[in-house]
Order: sequence, then structure tokens, then C-alpha cells
Amino acid sequence: MKRAVIFTLLSFALWACTKPHSVVKNRQNLYFDKAERLLNEQKSDSAFYYFEKSASTSKDSLSVAMAYNYMASIQSDAGDIYGAQESLTTSLKYLDERKKENRYCLSSNYNELGMTSSRLGNFDSALSYLDSAIKYTDEQTYRYTFLNNKANVYRRKGSYKQALRIYRSILNVTEKGGKYYARLLSNMTYTQWLDNTAYPAAGGLRYALQLRQQLKDHWGENASYGHLSDFYSATKADSALIFAKAMYTIAKELHSPDDQLSALEKLIHLSPGDKSKGYFDKFNRLNDSLQTARNAAKNQFALIRYQSEKHKADNLRLMQENTKKEDEIFRQRLYLAIGLILLIGTTIWFRNRRQRLLLEADNRIRHYRLNLMQKVHDVVANGIYRVMNEVDYSDNLDKGYIVSQLDEMYEQSRKISQDEDINVQEDFSDKLERLANAFKSSDIKLAFSGNEPELWAKVNHRVKRQLEIVVQELLVNMAKHSHASQAIIDFEQIRDDLVMKYRDNGVGFPTDIHKGKGLQNTENRINAIGGHLTFEAHEQRGARIQIVTPIQ
Repeated sequence: MKRAVIFTLLSFALWACTKPHSVVKNRQNLYFDKAERLLNEQKSDSAFYYFEKSASTSKDSLSVAMAYNYMASIQSDAGDIYGAQESLTTSLKYLDERKKENRYCLSSNYNELGMTSSRLGNFDSALSYLDSAIKYTDEQTYRYTFLNNKANVYRRKGSYKQALRIYRSILNVTEKGGKYYARLLSNMTYTQWLDNTAYPAAGGLRYALQLRQQLKDHWGENASYGHLSDFYSATKADSALIFAKAMYTIAKELHSPDDQLSALEKLIHLSPGDKSKGYFDKFNRLNDSLQTARNAAKNQFALIRYQSEKHKADNLRLMQENTKKEDEIFRQRLYLAIGLILLIGTTIWFRNRRQRLLLEADNRIRHYRLNLMQKVHDVVANGIYRVMNEVDYSDNLDKGYIVSQLDEMYEQSRKISQDEDINVQEDFSDKLERLANAFKSSDIKLAFSGNEPELWAKVNHRVKRQLEIVVQELLVNMAKHSHASQAIIDFEQIRDDLVMKYRDNGVGFPTDIHKGKGLQNTENRINAIGGHLTFEAHEQRGARIQIVTPIQ
């Protein structure tokens, strides 16, 4: 149970860090001043609008960079991570690292890029950005904050030794008894426990909580309750439940939906069955509400950006309409130059086109061979393994059934050799159930959720065919490599997409995983039908895979 909630806590701990923004002297921009006032009044949408206007009208590059920095912070808080990264990279374009007055905004941008990258699981990029933030900061306090953020990234990455070295280096120069000391102590103690679950972390975690309570640091209390709940989850479930409830209470007081979700996730795992269901219902309602709000915010930010760009385009069009015609001689020379360029470009294009056609022909042959190898692996090899598995673990398996399965594989093999599509018309829900039954045994429990005929009736046959092969590949890997005793596959329609989630309690993926042929083939199949696959690489926590693909 302890390992199951570590990811949630790590995510919270990272974002509980102080985020220093580029708050420097006013650059004499009325839109910027108004945006800051609105942001202080917690009117984020209006503040974003005026920061956008400030960025589009200011002639001072630092003011423009600061405006984009603020917009990124607003987007990040609203859950629009990709939008925040776009604003941050735009902000960097207006900054000159050689200018001292730009260094404050540079360090803030790189810190925010590190935080967003870590939130997306891009830990190496996050560490690189945070190194840049440390490089450009001139204030020791912010330097310690960036180092703490860097240690948190190492912790999320699972590099506990590196994280602990940074925590200790900061803790040794931090005054005892303050908020920052309590945060460092809690983070370091918790990381020591993650690195060695036998480490007696209770004393340090409780002392950090006591300091935070004395200082009325409610955000810090929230983090401490999460740490303590995880620490006790494996040894004292009743204590873990008490701290999870305390975290949920204070998260509601802080109006932090993300922390409420984290606390509810712990309560679901720690509570008895009847109460766990109640917390599960609360979790779903809150999560749905949060996603709706964040989607609305993303749309609002996109609309503001669109209106701003449209205004710029309209102004440019008016300027172009008012521009005088160029001198006739200049135009003739321009036409001559364009003609020469076109002549040269056409010659080069024809030569390159010939080379490209040769290369494409070679690639088609290579692709055909790879596709044939993939079909043999997915259809024949995995199919034979499935039948072997059924023979090993099924007590009531008659000869006729085995013959029918082998005959089906023979037909599929023949179609592969003749380069025909494999299109077996039958109830897809029943087909998946039979596939699951082939891998069930006394040692392996396997369950499907959402495998309903009504769902599959909406799904395109090609998508179903690829998903069948992917599911078979996952189950073969589970049976052969993962040492799992339980596996669950969920199917769900979300708008026009089909979402499949796979999880088991096996050894999981190593953090330095290299994609083998099977996993690469699986990813290629999903990409071929317009979907995408994500997986969580973390040893000893079981496999976690999510596939999102269009229904049609």
C-alpha cells in the first residue's frame, strides 16, 4: 500500500516548493500594472488578458519577458502545462543573458520550466533547466529554493542518494526553526525513508510537523500529513488513516483541489470497504470538476491569445494597405531575381526529388519486411504462447477447442503470407474475455473493466484489431516477465477517444528501460491508428500503461 501512494506524494512535494517569480521594477506599462493588480485580487483570467496586451504593446523587451513569465505562472496554476511552457520559451526570447537586469527573469523562467518539465515526467530536462536557474540567480535565498526543487526532481526520478546530498548541503546552512528549515527537514527525512524503508523517519517527520504547526504554515502542515500518512501506511494503518484525514481537512481549508485529490487517494487505500467507496465517489466528483474547470481555463487562455493575434494581424493588414507601391525598376529587378531563384530552385528540386524517390522505394521495401516480421510476432508467436498457456492451466480443455484455435492461427498465418487483412467477425467483448481466460491461472488474477458490447459497437474494426494484438502482447509480457499475481485492464470512452489503462503488481519497468521489439511494435501499432501510449517506468511498483486512441 505504501508504494502505491508514493507517486502522489512526490508530485505534491515538488509543487509545494516556493516559486520565485520575475517581480522587478515596473517598466512604465499601464497594462502591466493593471494585470498585476488583478492578479493580486485573484482574478486570473482578467490578469492574463492584460498581461497579453502588455506583451503585445510594450516596446521594452524586459517588460514583454516579464508579462510572458506571469502568464506562464497563471497557466501552470490552471493546469495548462504545455501552454505555460510555450509562454516561458517565448519569454526567454526577449531576454539577454549578458544584461544583469535580465538575470532575475531568466532564473525565474528556467525554474518554472524545470517545474513544468518535472510535472510532465521529463526529469532530465527539468534538472537541466534548474541548473540554468541556479546559474542566473544572484540571490542566495532563491538559489537554495532552486536547489531544493532540484532535489525534489531527483526524488521523483528515484535518485534518492543525489537528492539527499542536496538536502543536506542546504540544511547545514539553514537557520533552524523556520519554515524553510521545516520543509527541508521533512523532505530530507521522507527521502531517507524512501531510500531505506527501515529508516526511523517518524521523529524527523513529526518534528517538522510540529514546527509547521507552531509557525501556522498550513501548506507545510499539508505536506507533512502526506509524508506521515505514507510512512505509517505499511506499519500502522490506523495512524496513516488519521494523517490522511488531517491532510484532507487542511487541503479543503486551503481550497487546494490537487491536494484534496491526493488525500482522497490515500483515504481510498486506507479506509474500510464501505467508507472507501464514499471517498472514491468524492474523488471522482472532484476530479471531474477540476478537469472541467481546467479545460475551461485552457480554452479561455487560447481565446485571449487568438484575439490578440487577430488584432495584430488586422493592424498589419491596415499598414500593408497604406504602404505605397514600390518603384517599377525595383520590382523588375525583384522579378528577375525571383526568376533566377526559381530556376535554380527547380533544378535542385528535380535532383532532390529523384534521390527522394529512390530512397522512398528502398524504405517501402524495408517497411514491408518490418511489417511482416511484426505480424508474425504479434499474430503467430503470441497466439501460440496463448494456446500453450491455456493447455498448461486449463483443466477442462477438449481436443476440438485446441484444434479450432490452431486452425484459426493457421488461417491467420496463411493470410499473412498472402498479404491479406486478418478480419475475423465475432463479438469483440467475448473475444477479449477468452483472451483473458487464456492467461488466468491459480497464480494470476486477471480482470477487465468496461469490456461491454455497447462500447465495442462504436469502435472501428481496425482499432479493435490493433487493440486485440496489443492486449495479447501485454498479457504475454505479464505472464513471461512481470511475475505479477494481479492485472487489471480498464476500457473507457472519453468523448471521441477510447482510453485503455493497464496495471499489474509485477516488477514494473526499470527507470532506465530500453524499448524492446515487443514494446516498440506495440507503440507503432497505436501510432498507426492515430493514438498514443504512455507508460510509467519505475521498478518494484508494477507496470502502468495508458493507451488513448480515436474510436473511429
